[in-house]
Amino acid sequence: MKRFTAILLLSGSLLMPAVGFAEEHHRYYDRDRRDWHAWNDDENRAYRHWLMEERREQRYREFRRLRAEQQRDYWRWRHDHRDWR
Repeated sequence: MKRFTAILLLSGSLLMPAVGFAEEHHRYYDRDRRDWHAWNDDENRAYRHWLMEERREQRYREFRRLRAEQQRDYWRWRHDHRDWR
């Protein structure tokens, strides 16, 4: 029984970091509106639409790699299109 408990505790401790990485969430601060935005699947879809359709970009670029002015442009667009899905 002690061995089983030890194995269970060890395997649980090894799996905890994997669970933490699976639920990675990012938040971005919008300086113009002074609010925070959680980056989730809905936000990612809206960003992809803005990048490819509104800006007519030819290839995907991660949001965090955009220049600050481009990020502000996105948040301005996003506040004007809150219902976009």
